Amino acid sequence: MDQKRLMAAIAISIGILLVFDVYSRANRPAVPPPIAQVTQPGTPVPSPTAVTVTPGDAATVDAPATQAARVAVENGRVQGSVSARGLTLDALTLRDYAQTTRPASELVRLLNPRGRDDGYFAQWGWTAADNRTRVPDNNTDWTVSGGPLGPDNPVVFEWNNGQGQLFEAEMRLDANYMFSVVQRIRNTGAEAVTVLPWARIRRERTPRVEGFFILHEGYVGVLDGRLTEWSYDAGKKEATTRRGPAFEGESTGGWAGFTDKYWLTALMPQDPSSRLRHTLRHIADGAVDRWQADIAPPAPQSVAPGAAAELATRLFAGAKEVHLLDDYRTRLGITDFDKAIDFGWFYFITKPFFYALDWLFKLFGNFGVAILVFTFALKVAFFPLANKAYKSMAGMKSLGPKMQEMRERLKDDPTAMQREMMALYKAEKINPASGCLPILLQIPVFFALYKVLFVTIEMRHAPFFGWIHDLSAPDPTNVFNLFGLIPFDPPSFFHLPAWALIMGVTMFFQQKLNPQPPDPIQAKIFQWMPVIFTFMLASFPAGLVIYWSWNNLLSMAQQWWIMQRHKAAKAA
Repeated sequence: MDQKRLMAAIAISIGILLVFDVYSRANRPAVPPPIAQVTQPGTPVPSPTAVTVTPGDAATVDAPATQAARVAVENGRVQGSVSARGLTLDALTLRDYAQTTRPASELVRLLNPRGRDDGYFAQWGWTAADNRTRVPDNNTDWTVSGGPLGPDNPVVFEWNNGQGQLFEAEMRLDANYMFSVVQRIRNTGAEAVTVLPWARIRRERTPRVEGFFILHEGYVGVLDGRLTEWSYDAGKKEATTRRGPAFEGESTGGWAGFTDKYWLTALMPQDPSSRLRHTLRHIADGAVDRWQADIAPPAPQSVAPGAAAELATRLFAGAKEVHLLDDYRTRLGITDFDKAIDFGWFYFITKPFFYALDWLFKLFGNFGVAILVFTFALKVAFFPLANKAYKSMAGMKSLGPKMQEMRERLKDDPTAMQREMMALYKAEKINPASGCLPILLQIPVFFALYKVLFVTIEMRHAPFFGWIHDLSAPDPTNVFNLFGLIPFDPPSFFHLPAWALIMGVTMFFQQKLNPQPPDPIQAKIFQWMPVIFTFMLASFPAGLVIYWSWNNLLSMAQQWWIMQRHKAAKAA
């Protein structure tokens, strides 16, 4: 029974790793096809009760007659521009992040104009709920006051509809990634008007996603205190079934938008007590899937003559940095804004792991060293528990000759053999199932560290020593081309890097310190485990393989020390 428990624990750990490996190697979706360029002569009038966009609107481009005026955006962390035609933030580059680790790599460009295959932008506007008030549209040229947009340097956009209504939008940008916009309408006409202000984020195609089941990419938000997530596949299916928005609901405060692995665009009210309506829309335009996340008041605003009405919102567009999201959550009252980072169900373990690694990084200046020190600290913390397990394993190994003699003597009487073995375990005060304890302890640590390496941007492009330039990516070396000496690029399936081999070797020698299973079949399985794990971890992030190798070395040192003490005690 104890051997069965041990094998079950091992099977569970191998199963988890196999699932990770299958997804990392084979479950990457194909790149979506390019967007077909469609030109429509005009922009349809949106519905008065929602911010509705049709495929014609999605493909509308800047009017060709004149060049649209643009307002520069600059704060040291981002660089881009706002189009005064359509009041659209459609160019934004993140100055702190490059596409790759190469020195000449281009910077990450988060937002792009409509009409491009990678069109991705934010826009602010109004809908005429009374069906008679002229409101700005995609081709409206706004008058600009101020610029460039940056910290302590707001920009005001104005447009007069010629019917007595003046539309304004005051835009601000902080020192990081948060834009603030106050949309205002002043009614100087003789009659009341009814309009619906809104803000939206548009994606002109379905982006390529990582495709890992442990990472959410798509629509995300915290609405009325609850985390809301929709993948692109689920959103498309729901929108098709409902023949309308994939999701719509009201929330007091909160936030919602689109999340990628490392980047986020999200809309929210400036006042956390404001109640807004959040909507996720899928727009099918032939073979192209377009997406929109929008927010608006629950009902249109009626503006009497001489009165004004406004909507104050924020837009986050940037990198999902843990401490920055924590700061916005606390300082601006944005509920659970840190949950934009997919720390998963083990949030209570994963996020503290990140804080510990980040603190160690600030101390040593290298995330790889931080992982080594953190692993050592975990070993110290779990030392009493692991010590007990290793003592039992040392005792099991010393009993090997006795158990072999017992199996040969009672091979025809399994019941008697099991009874004598249990008596031997009891007499020697050994628990044979305790050998699975180190494995069971390592599973949650492995998973939590895997999540930290996989989802936090702080680990992205973090170097170690030697050839490891990105701890969040697999080790780039490969034994099948002699680590780069042969000009040959093997298929991804034949990726066997140096650190995976180091991990396999340490696992092999660690296994030699453990007692051999009594069953020959189990013994064969254990002998092949280092080889299996070497190939499985080949495609995992290098930081995780380094952790596993270092953990094996520490375990070997601890186990060897305990075995020497056990031998000395037996000799005495």
